[in-house]
Amino acid sequence: MSTITERAAAAAGRTTEAEATDAAPAPTYTPAPLQDPGIAEPGPDGPEQVPVWVAWSRVMGEVRGVSKGNWYGKAHQNGSYQFRGVDSALNAFGPACRLHGVLVLPIRTETAYRDVKTSGGKPSRECTATVTYRIIGPTGDSIEVQSAGESMDSADKGTAKALSTALRSLLFLGGLVPTNDADPDASNVERGEAPPRTAASYRDEILELGTSRQRMAQINYEIKQAGLFDTKVVNETGDEEALGAFLYRTGQERFAGGGQ
Repeated sequence: MSTITERAAAAAGRTTEAEATDAAPAPTYTPAPLQDPGIAEPGPDGPEQVPVWVAWSRVMGEVRGVSKGNWYGKAHQNGSYQFRGVDSALNAFGPACRLHGVLVLPIRTETAYRDVKTSGGKPSRECTATVTYRIIGPTGDSIEVQSAGESMDSADKGTAKALSTALRSLLFLGGLVPTNDADPDASNVERGEAPPRTAASYRDEILELGTSRQRMAQINYEIKQAGLFDTKVVNETGDEEALGAFLYRTGQERFAGGGQ
């Protein structure tokens, strides 16, 4: 993170990535050993050459259920709970896909981010990801499906968590795997009120090289809605510049060659 970004973050009362990483303890969980699902390897002649929907239905026939084996926190203590993560999904579906000659490949990802607070008031970052997957069968024909994932993280793992959730949801929902989970409507999680974004915080995000063209367009909409488009910020050269003009100029310089 640049010095100007750190100064702006401190002035706005935000926590920098490094500070968040130092201040927040890493989530603890107890991974269960992955069990052999007992699915045979493909024979010497490879998978049967069937249409993709037939091959995928055979994959579904191999994966009849995935139990919760991992613990968040210490097992059986207050505040701990069991969950089934993306590794459990891959452990079950990977051998089944190999057996029937099925590939599951992400071909397009759309992400969105916003600053939020937990119900305890801790600053965090929310990421939502919509991923388009192509399921390819043994004969080369394919179908496309979408899955969405969401996460909150106080450091830099939000995108990875959202993508993992999207893949897990695709495999469990697209594979119609019974999970014996409680209905999603049976519980409710309350978020704290999201803090208002400042012009400086938008300036910092625009300066980040990882900010995509799509996110730039979203920022343009957000700062207009928030009345920050003409607000003066200190740009990367130390001069004052309207936030909207800074966004446009930075986008033109960064994506002039057609980059994403």
